[in-house]
Amino acid sequence: MARSRKARVQDVHDIALAMPHTVNCHTEERPIYQVGAKSFIFFRSERPDAVDADTGERIKDVIVFWVPDEQTKEALVQDPATPYFTTPHFQGHLSVLLRASRIGELTRDELAELVQDAWLCRASPTRARKWLADLDGSDPRFVAPS
Repeated sequence: MARSRKARVQDVHDIALAMPHTVNCHTEERPIYQVGAKSFIFFRSERPDAVDADTGERIKDVIVFWVPDEQTKEALVQDPATPYFTTPHFQGHLSVLLRASRIGELTRDELAELVQDAWLCRASPTRARKWLADLDGSDPRFVAPS
């Protein structure tokens, strides 16, 4: 099996828009990807709760991904091997944050799984079941859920 390449920001857009019933309900600059009018990924504007530890400047390249539960969130943000983080603003919110500048620390397959899981969290049960049932591994844009 070929090794997955490093992820790119464009992959977020490509994978999200390839998911069924997905729309970008905002701008190209600050996309908000939704399924059934529910956001599952958004590119956040800078806020005072996310600052660069080295410079003290507000982080401008934060991408928010929904996760299925608090345990998944904690596992991702507490693992020092991952680039995921959270802020006090997102305490209690089922999402993880990722700086676009660190997306290359993930493989494209890891990113695809994150995007797909985010979509599954927000899609209706009927849409989620149908997508999972139709997933046969033949489409290289998708990875089988773990």
